[in-house]
Amino acid sequence: MRDTPAMECPFNSSKTPAYYGSYLAVEKLLGLQAPVSLVEGKLHAHDEMLFIIVHQTYELWFKQILHELNACCEVLQQPSADDNGPDMNVVVHRLKRIVEIWKVLNHQVDVLETMTPLDFLDFRSSLEGASGFQSTQFRQIEATLGLRMENRFRPDYYKHTEMGGFNEDDYRTIVEAEKTTTLLQLVEQWLARMPFFEESFWQDWDDSSDGESAGAGQSRFWSRYRKLYEASLSERDEKEDLLAKFDETFSKTGAGDFSAVSLRAALFIMLYRDEPLFRLPFALLNSLIEIDEQLGNFRYRHLQMVRRMIGTRIGTGGSSGEQYLQGAVNKNYVFKDLASIITYLIERRSLPQLPKRLHEALRFSSAKM
Repeated sequence: MRDTPAMECPFNSSKTPAYYGSYLAVEKLLGLQAPVSLVEGKLHAHDEMLFIIVHQTYELWFKQILHELNACCEVLQQPSADDNGPDMNVVVHRLKRIVEIWKVLNHQVDVLETMTPLDFLDFRSSLEGASGFQSTQFRQIEATLGLRMENRFRPDYYKHTEMGGFNEDDYRTIVEAEKTTTLLQLVEQWLARMPFFEESFWQDWDDSSDGESAGAGQSRFWSRYRKLYEASLSERDEKEDLLAKFDETFSKTGAGDFSAVSLRAALFIMLYRDEPLFRLPFALLNSLIEIDEQLGNFRYRHLQMVRRMIGTRIGTGGSSGEQYLQGAVNKNYVFKDLASIITYLIERRSLPQLPKRLHEALRFSSAKM
């Protein structure tokens, strides 16, 4: 029997063992709460501690969201990212994690709302000039996702260094964040390069059951699909308006930052999401829509909380408070043009049958696209 080296007992190792408190810097972390109402060792506004801890926790989670977003952008910036391999799986996994983090952030409002308006007034006057609006990490998240300045509600509220605005360092950080390639731009580019409508896939396609003229596969498919979509509309739908928007979105200018080509690809993925090769792309698109929804919920929960705490008074940072938050809830979305594609879906049973070669490619039964 061969001799095996004796396993070193970890308690006899010369290496200093890790310790929970040291690894997490717990002592430093617990020393970061400095309530302004703490005078001579007495906390005069009891709920100020809750207010600080909840907002510090927000910032920790914002750091994790940025960590995940930057990692996703790094993958999508690769010119040869595998659309159905480990690369895309990692992106989808991280986007889903961001969705779950936003859910946690929204639930934190429940904890904060255990503070009553009178509890908040005990220390609110000490916060004049400070506001959650000044969260640099939150602005970085918005910029990284792709919320452009001109698409925000009241853009004049942003990027200034006057009272209620940012200090010089944070201002520069936000300016630099807005110069980077956004997740929205990377997703648009990823969709635009999808090869679903290469002519080689559509040469023998004959699903034009009502005699559409022959042409490029893409033109024949969308001509056929437009008619199916029109037939799916009810008498209560505004057909003329919807069909005009369909043409504008998928044949002409696209919508928002998405080109017509990229939106056609997104719609195609949503329509044929059951095809094996589309499962990850669909999960990616769905995760982006979910992130936008959770971010919208985050804004709405804070609007409701502000109404509950201060009514219609001006915010501590000088914004219009409730009015500003209501406008942000309604307008500050990033992926609304992806979400709006749902308007143009039809029932599964009405979908055109795909060309055999494309169908096989989407089921992994032929050479990779």
